[in-house]
Amino acid sequence: MSNLLLKRCPKCNALVRVMSDCQCQCGFECCGEKMVDVLENATDAAFEKHIPNFEREDGKLVVTVNHVMEDEHYIEWIMLMSDDREETVHLAPQREAKVTFKDVEHGTLYAYCNKHGLWKREF
Repeated sequence: MSNLLLKRCPKCNALVRVMSDCQCQCGFECCGEKMVDVLENATDAAFEKHIPNFEREDGKLVVTVNHVMEDEHYIEWIMLMSDDREETVHLAPQREAKVTFKDVEHGTLYAYCNKHGLWKREF
């Protein structure tokens, strides 16, 4: 299973998934500036309100995040990465931060908060 590599524009907050990073150190640019790596759990925010939780139910993995879903502050997406699969579900404000995936034995769950960045849970 590979690691999730994201880059964010410091000006417009555009988020880019990098499948293979460049080796020459030239970097990715947006708005005329180098994009910065998005690090997991890199902001000072409540851990318990950002880490994805899960339950197994009838062959499904039900993932929730105990987080507000307001217009200005919400979980943008939840992702499941396992050895043989990646799935991302995009969320919207005013909806529950809850998604359902087909169950896998082990993997990594990611949640991305529009204000506090990337959070993960391995299982």
